[in-house]
Amino acid sequence: MTKVPSVDYKKVLAALRRAGFEEVRQKGSHIRIEKMTPEGTIKVTIPAHKPIKRSTLSHILKDAGLSVDEFIDLL
Repeated sequence: MTKVPSVDYKKVLAALRRAGFEEVRQKGSHIRIEKMTPEGTIKVTIPAHKPIKRSTLSHILKDAGLSVDEFIDLL
């Protein structure tokens, strides 16, 4: 199993955009992105931190339905 990387929020946003997510809104330092799927809408909130903590990124990837390896391929 690959370790969750510690990356900047801009890289996380770019990778999730490549996965089909779109930025919906931003309130303060939190950015909301969404992706429409046949099962419904996947909503993920990303903190605008440099870098995002590994534990936080792990939860973001879980909410987005991505594995660490899939995320690294999108970087």
